[in-house]
Amino acid sequence: MTREYKLRQFRPVVDLKINYAEELNAQQCAAVTCTPGPALVIAGAGSGKTRTLIYRVAFLLEQGIPADRILLLTFTNKAARELMRRAADLVGAEFAGLWGGTFHSVGARILRRHAERLGYRPNFTILDRDDSLQMLKTCLDGKKESWAGLRLPKAEALAEMLSAAANTRRPLRQVIAQDYDLFKGAADPLEELAGDYAARKLAANVMDFDDLLARWLELLQRHPDLCDHYQKQFQFILVDEYQDTNLLQSELIDLLAASHQNVMVVGDDSQSIFGWRGAEYRNIIEFPRRYPKARVFKIEINYRSTPEILRLANAAIAANEHQFHKELSPARPPGAKPALVKCQDANQQAAFVAQRLSELREEGVSWEKAAVLYRSHFHALELQLELTRRGIPFSITSGIRVFEQAHIKDVTAHLRLVCNPLDETGLKRIVLMLPGVGDKAAEKIWQRYLLELAAARDAAAGETAAPPGHPSLALRACAAVVPKKAAPFWPQLVETFAQLEHPEIRARPADMIGLVLEAGYEDYLKENYAKSRARLEDLKALAAYAQQFASTEEFLTQLSLLTNLEAEGSQAAKDDRDKVRLSTIHQAKGLEFDAVFIIMLNENLFPSARSLESPAGEEEERRLFYVAITRARHELYLCCPSLRLTHSYTGDVYLAPSRFLGELPAELLEEWHLGGV
Repeated sequence: MTREYKLRQFRPVVDLKINYAEELNAQQCAAVTCTPGPALVIAGAGSGKTRTLIYRVAFLLEQGIPADRILLLTFTNKAARELMRRAADLVGAEFAGLWGGTFHSVGARILRRHAERLGYRPNFTILDRDDSLQMLKTCLDGKKESWAGLRLPKAEALAEMLSAAANTRRPLRQVIAQDYDLFKGAADPLEELAGDYAARKLAANVMDFDDLLARWLELLQRHPDLCDHYQKQFQFILVDEYQDTNLLQSELIDLLAASHQNVMVVGDDSQSIFGWRGAEYRNIIEFPRRYPKARVFKIEINYRSTPEILRLANAAIAANEHQFHKELSPARPPGAKPALVKCQDANQQAAFVAQRLSELREEGVSWEKAAVLYRSHFHALELQLELTRRGIPFSITSGIRVFEQAHIKDVTAHLRLVCNPLDETGLKRIVLMLPGVGDKAAEKIWQRYLLELAAARDAAAGETAAPPGHPSLALRACAAVVPKKAAPFWPQLVETFAQLEHPEIRARPADMIGLVLEAGYEDYLKENYAKSRARLEDLKALAAYAQQFASTEEFLTQLSLLTNLEAEGSQAAKDDRDKVRLSTIHQAKGLEFDAVFIIMLNENLFPSARSLESPAGEEEERRLFYVAITRARHELYLCCPSLRLTHSYTGDVYLAPSRFLGELPAELLEEWHLGGV
C-alpha cells in the first residue's frame, strides 16, 4: 500500500504593513489598492507612474498573492532593472520570485521551457540584428537566379517587412501592399522567402528578436494546456508604458489574462509617440472596450513641473479628439510663465538659445540641467555651430551621428564627386550601390575613370584654364568595364551626373539633393534600407538646410565641420556630465530638465509635413509637442523662426508658425521680443 503526500512550497507570511494612504496620494492609492479585475491607470507626465506600479506589487503581496504569480512587463531593460530594484528595496526578499522584465526577456524564458513544442531545442540561440540580416541575405542569394528580373528588397528592407508583419499581426502580403508598394509585384516570392527564412532558423535552432514574441504567442495558441498553465500561473499581470504596445504584445497580454482578467495596464495616451515603429495607439484607447468591466484610474498630480508649465501642457493636448481627458495639476509652487520667442531665422534662434543658456548658468542652472529639444536633428545644426563658437559644451542624444548615416553619405557622395572629380571614396560609394558591383569591380571602374579624367585634362592642356573635369564624361567612357548586371543602370547614372554638373544646378546644393532623389535614389532607399520613409524625410530636411548656402562647396564644408563637431561634442554614451543636452523629443521621453528649449516650431517642421497627411499623424505630433513641454521643470522656451535664409533664386523662405502655437491661449505665454544688435 502506498500513499502520496504532496509537498507545498513554504512561503513566509508577508507582513509589510505599508500605510498606503500616507505613502501615496489619493489617486495613486486608489489605483494601488483596487480590487481584482481589469484596470487601466492613466498616469500623466511626472505623476509617479513607477511608484504606483511598485506599490501595487507590494499590495498584492500583502493580500497573499505569491510573488511567482505576478507578471510585470516593461519595455526596456533599463525600466525593468529600475522597477525590480525599487520593488526589491520596498518589499525585500519576498519579491525574488516575481516574473518581471521586458516582453522579450519573459518570452525567451518561457520559450526555453517549451521549445520542443515548436520543433526547437531548449538550447536555441537568439540572433542579433547582424546575424538575422546575414541569414536573410543567404536566403535572397539562393533565389537570385530563379527570380532574375524581379525587383526584390535587400536584406535590411526585407527584415523590416517581416518585423512589421509579425508585430502588427498583418499578413506579409498586406504589409507589402500597404507600406512597400514598390515590391507589390514580388509578393509571392517574398512570401516564399519568409518561409525559407523561418525554415532556416528552425534548422539552425535559432530565433530572431521578433520570434521571442511571435513564437511565444504561437506556443500559447497551439497548445491549450500550456495556455491554461500560464493563465493560472500569472494570476495578476502588470504592464508598464502600455501606450507603447504593438498589436502582438497586446494580443499576448489579452490571451494570458483571458480567464481571470486581473490585468492592470499603466500608461499615458498623451505620450503615445512611437506609432512609426509599430506601437498601436488604439491598444490603450480601446482597453475599456476590450475589457468592459475595467476600472479607469487617472493619476493627474504632477510632481515635476510648475503650474504655469502644466497649464500650457493641458492646453497643448486639448485639441486631440482621441484621448482620455485629463488635467495635470501641480504639486509645486508657481514659477515663471513659459516664453514664446519669435526669431528672425535659425541663426538668431541659435544666438538666443546660446545666450540664454549662458545666463541660466550664471543663475545656478548647470549645463546638464538644460536641454534643447527638436523634431529632427537637422533642426539643430545652426545651434551646434553657435554653441561651439561660444564654448558651451553639449552632448547629442542619438544613435549613429547624423552625417555618418548611410543614406546621408550616399547622397552627399554625388555632390562631393561633382565638386571634386578626384574623390575616390565618393565615386566608389556611388558605383557600389549598383547591382553586380563589388569592391574589385569598383576599383576597376575607378582606375578607368582616372584614365579618362587624365585624357580630358591632356586634351585641354593648351587652353588658358584647364577645366576641373566632368565626372559624367569620364563615367560615360567607363561603360566598357561596368559589370553586366550594372550595365542597364549605367546610362541613368551618367545622365544624372550630366544634370548635376549643369551650372545652374551645381550652384544649388538643395537642387542637387533633389535631383539625386528623383533620379532613382528614393527607390534605392526602399529597396535597401529599413525605415526608408524616415530616411527620405531626413534627406528632404538636409535639402532644406542646404538652401542657405551660396555654393555646394560651402555646404559640403559645413557638413564636414558639423560631423567633426559631433565627433567631439556627442559623448552621450561616455560622459554627459555638465553638458547641455541636444535631443530629438522621441529620445528625450522619460527625461526631465530644469530648463527646456523647444526649437523650430514651424509648420511642416513641427508638425512634420509627412505627419499632416492624416489626422492620426497630426494627433501623434501634438502628443509629441505635449511630451516636449512636460520635460520642463522650471523654465520653458518655445522658439519660432520667421525665415529660412536661402541663396535660392526664389529668395528666402517664409516659415509659418506651428499650428500648435496657435492652439495655445495667449495668456499662458510671455512673448519675448529679441532686440539688440
